[in-house]
Amino acid sequence: MNCLNLPADNSIKTVRLILGDQLNAKHSWYKQKDPSVLYVIAELKQETDYVMHHIQKVCAFFAAMENFASALSKAGHKVLHLTLDQTCDYPSLNGLIVSLVNHYQAQQFEYQLPDEYRLRQQLEQLSKQLACDSRQFQTEHFFLADDELTKYFSAGKHHRMEAFYRKMRKRFCILMDGEKPLGDKWNFDADNRNKLKAQDLAAIPQPLVFANSVVDILARLKRHKVKTFGQTYEELLWPVNRQQALQLLDYFCQYCLPKFGYFQDAMTCQADNLLTKKQWSLYHSRLSFALNSKMLSPQLVVNKALAAYNNSNIQLAQVEGFIRQILGWREFVRGIYWANMPAYQNMNSLEANNQLPEWFWDGQTKMNCMRHAIEQSLEYAYAHHIQRLMVTGNFCLIAGIIPDQVDAWYLGIYIDAIEWVELPNTRGMSQFADGGIVGSKAYAASGNYINKMTDYCKSCHYQVKQSVGDNACPLNALYWHFMLKHQQSFSANPRNKMVYANWQKNAEDKQQQILARAESLLANLNQL
Repeated sequence: MNCLNLPADNSIKTVRLILGDQLNAKHSWYKQKDPSVLYVIAELKQETDYVMHHIQKVCAFFAAMENFASALSKAGHKVLHLTLDQTCDYPSLNGLIVSLVNHYQAQQFEYQLPDEYRLRQQLEQLSKQLACDSRQFQTEHFFLADDELTKYFSAGKHHRMEAFYRKMRKRFCILMDGEKPLGDKWNFDADNRNKLKAQDLAAIPQPLVFANSVVDILARLKRHKVKTFGQTYEELLWPVNRQQALQLLDYFCQYCLPKFGYFQDAMTCQADNLLTKKQWSLYHSRLSFALNSKMLSPQLVVNKALAAYNNSNIQLAQVEGFIRQILGWREFVRGIYWANMPAYQNMNSLEANNQLPEWFWDGQTKMNCMRHAIEQSLEYAYAHHIQRLMVTGNFCLIAGIIPDQVDAWYLGIYIDAIEWVELPNTRGMSQFADGGIVGSKAYAASGNYINKMTDYCKSCHYQVKQSVGDNACPLNALYWHFMLKHQQSFSANPRNKMVYANWQKNAEDKQQQILARAESLLANLNQL
């Protein structure tokens, strides 16, 4: 039965599936043109509905898939690009592939190994059910191939990114001087924690954005009743093809990399005016969607950054901070993910059980830091790593939000969020739900951290210096409540000794007031 109304083509012997995050034009698949091979790129309800996504995320993936299909076709490959209009009768990928294999009477089904556990399991099971032979391929994207991950990562073991990062630097000879790190230091993290001062704001570069029409995609999403959230625009500012991704990379290396490391942890709400919006982007590359969809390879991104460093006056601390994110952290969380799945997705070591506040979906909270981070995320489907870890993530941690709900929010709202990278960052680094597999400590913070790294507190409804009273910053009481609740687990960590020593400096009645304030906040999270 030809459900897709496709013409017959007896020349097709192999059906090759390309997933939406496998848009790697440099893959060895494409080195030769073979008229007997059909490449399939398909929009699927399965992928729009497994979690509720930001509408810009869905638009970006669908637009990038369409562009990739067009580029392959122009290069002489045989391509079948299917939209929701054509796949709407297939609730899952399995039915679509079975139908295509049967229609073309294909002798072989081939796919690149998915980077998400659920899809890898699904395709492995599908391959066993097909009447034809199946074959898997590497994605040829990461620094480490799939079969190398077990050399670096073990299930349930506490791993540290710094040790892994040093191994990667040595292995790929990046920022090395023989056997020693360039500059005699492995990282310059201590130099990369600067706050943006008033005189720094004017120098923040205007972000490079694009104007990709997604009118047709929006119409399809509406037609097929795909449930999304976030701000909708007819033109998408994100790169949706390799050429645009390369432009964004070049722009970053020229205008943002020179101060990237210095301000990579900074946040501000004072840089925008009626004409310019740049506080959402600051000095960040915003290349994560291009990387995670594989329009760009991490090797290319690192090499471009190194070339900019070698051919300019960019300081070592700036380029090291960026390369640490790509060569270190990105590869690290992937290894954590594959070593620990599927158990990892159910971990809740702190037994967090509170509901995600309703204002996570609209940003309507009096907490200025949370409002800015969430409203920005809703407007752009983007927030940088410190906003995710130390603003929204920190709140969810110290408020004891159920990790499943935190995961679903992070996985849905960010344009670059694919489970292999989102889950270890959220459930591990941010929520400490993995009990320390990723991080050596829970990244919990009071309002003092926000005040130190941002200018949010100056215009906030709450008072950052206060811990008790209706106008006291909620983060302060929640922080102490969280640290005391888990004192038995956390006090053994030498990095927490000073924390508990400081708590004991408070008079007993003050301690009780702080804890009472926290209990009141936890009972009324939707009203903050």
